Amino acid sequence: MTEIKYAWSALGGDPALVSRVSAVARPGALDARLPVRRLARACVGACALAAAELGARRAGLARVPEVRVDDGALAAAFHSERLVRIDGRVPVLFAPLSRFWRTADGWVRTHANYPHHRARLLAALGLPDDAGVDDVAARFAGRPAVEAEEAVYRAGGLAVALRTPEEWAAHEQAAEVAARPLVERERLDAAPARVLPAPDPATAALLPAAGLRVLDLTRVLAGPVATRTLGLLGADVLRLDAPHLPELPDQHADTGFGKRSATLDLGTGRERFEELLASADVVVTGYRPGALDRFGLSPAALAERRPGLIVAQVSAWGAYGPWAGRRGFDSLVQVATGIAVTEGSAREPGALPAQALDHGTGYLLAAAVLRAVTERSYDGHGRCVRLALARTARWLTDGIPDGPDPAGTPYPGPDAWLAETDSPLGRLRHALPPVSFAGGPTGWSRSPVPWGTSSADWSRP
Repeated sequence: MTEIKYAWSALGGDPALVSRVSAVARPGALDARLPVRRLARACVGACALAAAELGARRAGLARVPEVRVDDGALAAAFHSERLVRIDGRVPVLFAPLSRFWRTADGWVRTHANYPHHRARLLAALGLPDDAGVDDVAARFAGRPAVEAEEAVYRAGGLAVALRTPEEWAAHEQAAEVAARPLVERERLDAAPARVLPAPDPATAALLPAAGLRVLDLTRVLAGPVATRTLGLLGADVLRLDAPHLPELPDQHADTGFGKRSATLDLGTGRERFEELLASADVVVTGYRPGALDRFGLSPAALAERRPGLIVAQVSAWGAYGPWAGRRGFDSLVQVATGIAVTEGSAREPGALPAQALDHGTGYLLAAAVLRAVTERSYDGHGRCVRLALARTARWLTDGIPDGPDPAGTPYPGPDAWLAETDSPLGRLRHALPPVSFAGGPTGWSRSPVPWGTSSADWSRP
């Protein structure tokens, strides 16, 4: 359980509480060369413990409820975007131009799932909008990988050259990432926070985040996983997106549980945003560092207008170093940090068995919010917590020690941890939540709604 102790320590938790966590091992779940299963256990276990701790605090329990982490539930949850079905339809995970490409001296990976990212990629390569896979392959084949990476980045697109673990370790961004803690935590102010509504004694431990108002300004995948988890635990989660940037439908169906979805232009709808902020408890952002600062959404600016606020931020590369301003996704971070080389073969790069950086970081982000709420209940201080996929990758590749796994029953596949739910989107097959503690929720009370169809206001009790 050393990895759970490490994660819990990074969250500032009481080390004695780790004894409340137990694991159900299922060999074969999330198998990889790197310790993905241990990473998943640690992230979800720490999240469940943070939820149990907050529930005990709000319900006045003498002891924190026991937490159980099941490898089967972890494996299903970490594949949730692959396992979701909408009226039986298989999801679209990656667009045709989101893939590995051969270059003159190696490989590069692109991410072009969103239309604007696809357009920028083609522009960087000097190709028309209707260009296809063969056209892009020809352009990459004649360029060195790092040169292609830089060209696409300058055009606002997403491409990363394949690096070995040693090459990444020598990179300036890797040094910046390694110098930071897994979870960055700081106090924002000394002003008193909004007092949460008194919980129903019968459900205070069951739904530890009940009454918590969360503004969700995130995009796939880590941020929405975090806010989906807060919604599971009873928070009123309102996701806000720019009207001109719709979410990918299948990703939205997977991560939309436990929340509502509204559109709001931060440029023209500033007054409405300020009304929402005035009674928010948490703001979660998932855009590249600094991208929202011009709207007054830096942690300091938010805390000045809303004392006691908890600000949670997640990014690909971290808010520091030469790549601080770069966009990124799990697949690209795997390529840059050497994971794709470790998990690949002599012939071609590979990948983790799941988007474990996204999912793991998402559960850690939710845990950091829950722990911040618990800490705030003692001192009233607002807080800022930050996580980065690249820092989670560092932990996976260099921070989780090898060791024997607990004995257990072989993983039988995900079916036991899947459910079907009727929703406004259709009949959904989906993964059950892996966050489990004694007396806690076993599913979401709110199913996903069509993107952007909710009103931009808080739910009424």
